[in-house]
Amino acid sequence: MKTFDVIAITMILVSFLIGIFLYPTMPEQMASHWGISGEADGYMTKVWGLFLFPIMLVFLYLMFKVIPAIDPLKENIKEFRRYFDGFILVVMVFLFYIYLMTLFWNMGYIFDFTYVIIPGIAFLFYYAGVLVENSKRNWFIGIRNPWTISSDKVWNKVHKKGGKMFKIVGILSLLGLFFIEYIIFFLLLPIFVAIGYLTILSYTEFQKEK
Repeated sequence: MKTFDVIAITMILVSFLIGIFLYPTMPEQMASHWGISGEADGYMTKVWGLFLFPIMLVFLYLMFKVIPAIDPLKENIKEFRRYFDGFILVVMVFLFYIYLMTLFWNMGYIFDFTYVIIPGIAFLFYYAGVLVENSKRNWFIGIRNPWTISSDKVWNKVHKKGGKMFKIVGILSLLGLFFIEYIIFFLLLPIFVAIGYLTILSYTEFQKEK
């Protein structure tokens, strides 16, 4: 068994054990969603509050294990598999981190959730950039549209540019911690700009190749 599988399965088992251990002490309704102000504004029953994240970890682990096996271009995925496995772990660690912060909140440790979650999101986007710039043409992972899927040359150019842009999104979202009231402009706006730019770049590069 690979190190990746050991870490992922251990994380899943630990999350379930934590949920079982804390079940008797948790409130019947657990805070599960926080607004932009960092205050709780959504709740769910403690069964879902304790076990939704562990179930999500299982689903993500299985899904990401299946994708490389069923992709028609799975030989290409093998070329950047270590970056892909790294990204899976980053996503799972991020969810596990949010799970722990949720539990702490419901145990009475009140804090501004926005300041807790933004660093995790920033790191997630930054590593997504690492994955994107090292990816090869495939059907499931990366910036997929009719033009990138149709050409290795277009794929490579768009993904090299896209990797840098996703890293910038990560850095900008982290800077948003200093301007928390404008966090939407440091997070969502750069994402939309990046997606729009990369879509246009894909089309224009494909037209040049034609």
